[in-house]
Amino acid sequence: MAMIETKGVHKTFPAKNGRKPLKVLTDVSLTVEQKEVVCIVGPSGAGKSTFLRTLNRLETFDEGQIYIEDKLLFDYRNARNQAEITTLERNKLLLEVGMVFQRFNLFPHQTSLENVMLAPVNVRKIPVAEAEKKAKAMLELVGLADKFNAYPAQLSGGQQQRVAIARALAMQPKVMLFDEPTSALDPELVGEVLSVMKQLAQDGMTMLVVTHEMGFAKEVANRVVFMCDGSIVETAPPHEFFVNPRNERTQQFLQNVL
Repeated sequence: MAMIETKGVHKTFPAKNGRKPLKVLTDVSLTVEQKEVVCIVGPSGAGKSTFLRTLNRLETFDEGQIYIEDKLLFDYRNARNQAEITTLERNKLLLEVGMVFQRFNLFPHQTSLENVMLAPVNVRKIPVAEAEKKAKAMLELVGLADKFNAYPAQLSGGQQQRVAIARALAMQPKVMLFDEPTSALDPELVGEVLSVMKQLAQDGMTMLVVTHEMGFAKEVANRVVFMCDGSIVETAPPHEFFVNPRNERTQQFLQNVL
């Protein structure tokens, strides 16, 4: 069963301040199978993050279809959703999709434990005692067993991002989206976050990762997707993608980043 499938997704930002409309996604079709790790790479402005945000309704789109667990959530035609699904059922399916952002977005007035507990208690309506037990387990999973009561300001960037990962995992998602999760970190802190992500992959978590970390993509991904100018240009297993890219634009990109 495909965990995520998109068909012909298009997105254009409207004209603003005298500028022309900006087409950011053009006919993006992608399938992510259960327990698969797919890394999306490409130059800045390629539409990678916008595409990721369409998958959980953080960004609307103009045309195309998005399926989660083979259920049609969005079927946009003329910027209107035609999918025959109730709002309740759609929101329930969207809870299966966890997301980790470039910025950590932690609540500064809450401890690590409180940040991780918040959504399970308020969204999934899990009893506080059960949510606390789960939150502690997730923080232990990301190597922060000694930081339950620390506030974000008392944590390094890498630690804050690991709290953000624990927060997403506490919602018990079936698939995780990562939007350049290491881009806001100092270089020496990148490894600790990638290590957690590698462990999630080894444990069988379905993951769709927008990243500039080519080493991670080589080592962990089942497939690498190259996006440029709002479209998917090339898709291949890592050993093919990095050793023998077929598209000229992919080759140029890899020459610049490797």
